[in-house]
Amino acid sequence: MTEKTERTAVIDFAAQAQEVARLAAGTTERQLAAPTPCAAYAVRHLLGHLVGLTAAFRDAARKDLGPTTDTPPGSALPDLASEWRAELTRNLDGLVAAWRDPAAWEGETRVGGVCLPGAAAGGFALNELVVHGWDLARATGQEYAPDEASLRLALGLLEATAAAQGGPSPFGPPVPVATDAPPLDRAVALSGRRPDWTAPAR
Repeated sequence: MTEKTERTAVIDFAAQAQEVARLAAGTTERQLAAPTPCAAYAVRHLLGHLVGLTAAFRDAARKDLGPTTDTPPGSALPDLASEWRAELTRNLDGLVAAWRDPAAWEGETRVGGVCLPGAAAGGFALNELVVHGWDLARATGQEYAPDEASLRLALGLLEATAAAQGGPSPFGPPVPVATDAPPLDRAVALSGRRPDWTAPAR
């Protein structure tokens, strides 16, 4: 008898990672204290979260389990080190490379202290880049053009989570939007954000 195994499709993070890197590069030091669509985060905390999550999901892909993969994301308010720009660039590059390995999408891994299949971790990682890319763009007044394939994956994940969720969603209560709203607006709303959020005038 021949054993048949199905390999999970590998999704390339490069385009979405480049978009997040562009937004980070366009963020000025004066904007670090500005509010974001995440009520608890200023821009500096959002960027700190991106630095941390890119390291965590990079290491989850590598199955390099330890402090980066075992720390719950809400354990402390994230902040920035002085060399955060270089650190985020390194982490994004490492994330892209790690998830290009088919082995990253197979077996079990851990992130945020939670054990889950590698394929699920990859989906969550890409969703984080899509949604937090929107957060950063809105908070800093930049245009946002998420990678189309990444957006489709994020929207599908958020829709499936909303449909299956019996209790509180890990992404926050969905915000109602029109059924024919653009895919990005639907994804943002399913993640608990108002698609029409704009930074307050300063």
